[in-house]
Amino acid sequence: MAFIDEIKFSAEAGRGGDGVVRWRQEKFVPKGGPAGGDGGRGGNFYVEAVRDIHVLSKYKAKKEFEAGRGEDGGKKSLHGKNGEDFILKLPVGAIVKNLETDETWELEKPGQRVMILKGGHGGFGNEHFKSSTNTTPKDFRPGKDGEKGVFHVELELFADIGLIGEPNAGKTSLLNSLTNAAAKVGDYEFTTLDPNLGDFYGYIIADIPGLIEGASEGKGLGIKFLRHIKRTKMLAHLVSFENSAMIKRYKEIRKELKKYGQGLDEKKEIIILTKSDVVDKKFVDKKVQEFKKINSKVFTLTLYDDASVKKLRDALVKILEKL
Repeated sequence: MAFIDEIKFSAEAGRGGDGVVRWRQEKFVPKGGPAGGDGGRGGNFYVEAVRDIHVLSKYKAKKEFEAGRGEDGGKKSLHGKNGEDFILKLPVGAIVKNLETDETWELEKPGQRVMILKGGHGGFGNEHFKSSTNTTPKDFRPGKDGEKGVFHVELELFADIGLIGEPNAGKTSLLNSLTNAAAKVGDYEFTTLDPNLGDFYGYIIADIPGLIEGASEGKGLGIKFLRHIKRTKMLAHLVSFENSAMIKRYKEIRKELKKYGQGLDEKKEIIILTKSDVVDKKFVDKKVQEFKKINSKVFTLTLYDDASVKKLRDALVKILEKL
């Protein structure tokens, strides 16, 4: 399923039902008084946050939505039923903007529901106009139209840990080892074209597609995925031992985070040196010491070594508990 992180749609809340002219039918009283009920309210239009980053793909073809119309009033002073509300499901992290009013809503937690359009009021039936001087009113009012608008939705992922680094640094493999994500892994760069999410003891880990020098200017997968790092609580920066200039490449990615701005370079970070099995232990120890001059929290990892995965897993739990 193609990952979609922004959509545009048109929406309309329901129109209110019409008021009606009706009369009480009483024996020997041709017009027993007004009894026309009011129309029901039109349905409101809501957006609701769900923990499903792929839900936007459901709206790829359908771009227009409408809440239910209120029912017209009835005889015997019966009030029309309210129109059915419409609830549009959007991912946690979605930012919804009304393009006509610039009003913006952010969906930050599962189950959060926001009304973005209000249904129209129902019209008055003739009973509403009864008075001592007007005992047989024939007046009524139609229902009002609901609010309408055009909206833009942009997704910014929420996650506890964002896995970042160059393409093929082992981010997706690590995500699969730590969680139940079962994300696609390949032996070539940019295997991950969409962010993947996994559950880690109730915490969310996001595998952000590979970043390269110039990403803040749109190179590679560019700004599209730098955006998704903004709301992560902590970054896990992966650097592969297959890279001949590890420190340099690490600093290039850090530079891109700073150039993009919005506090990305200020987030808490740990460094994970991956694929440590491709070099000897002496070289691994040397690189660990070099990176510890930059960040005290440095881990080495080979996914073929259960001990190194367990050590990292235990450390992450402790770190997350303190966030």
